[in-house]
Formats: sequence, structure tokens, C-alpha cells
Amino acid sequence: VESVMTQIPHPYNLGDKGFISRDLQKRLYEEYQMALWTPSRKNQKHRPSEAWEKWIQQKRKVIETVFSVLVDQYRITEIRANSMIGFEVALDGILLAYSLVTLGLVEF
Repeated sequence: VESVMTQIPHPYNLGDKGFISRDLQKRLYEEYQMALWTPSRKNQKHRPSEAWEKWIQQKRKVIETVFSVLVDQYRITEIRANSMIGFEVALDGILLAYSLVTLGLVEF
């Protein structure tokens, strides 16, 4: 996760329960000034507030919904490219189309 997050840095990142690690979160913040937010497990000693858990859950739901739309309607998993540049161009086109439709600037 560290190598992926540092390629396109963003100060705030959401992860799933598979990325729960105080050491990782601390290292990302100290070295790259990045926050990695994850939901907590039920058996964790130090758990955040219920409001925080609800907020994270809402944000993750939006993310999962967008991924679902990109896979089902825009066939993002079916990109066939012969090079990394070709893949990036196809991905950029799909994300542009999704953004234009979401903003209501074009119809799908």
C-alpha cells in the first residue's frame, strides 16, 4: 500500500480493514504527511467514536458505488491495452465520460 500511495500522493486516504496498522499509519504520516483512515475491527482495544465509524462507512459506500458503476456500466475491468500509456488513455477516457455524466453535462 505504501508504494501505491506514494506514487500519487494525497493527504487523506481511506483503506479497508486489511490495512489496519498503527505502524503503517504512523510511517505514512511521518514520512509523507499522509493520513490513512481505516474502519476499526470489533475486537480492537482503541476504537474511534461511533460518529467517526459512521462517517467512514458513508464515505466507503460512495466509493464502492462508484467502483460498481465503473465496472458494470463503463466496463473498466475490460480495458485491453498493449502498453501502459494505452491503458492510461483508456482509463482517462472512461473517467472523463463518468465525470461528464455525473455532472449532468452529457447524457449516457
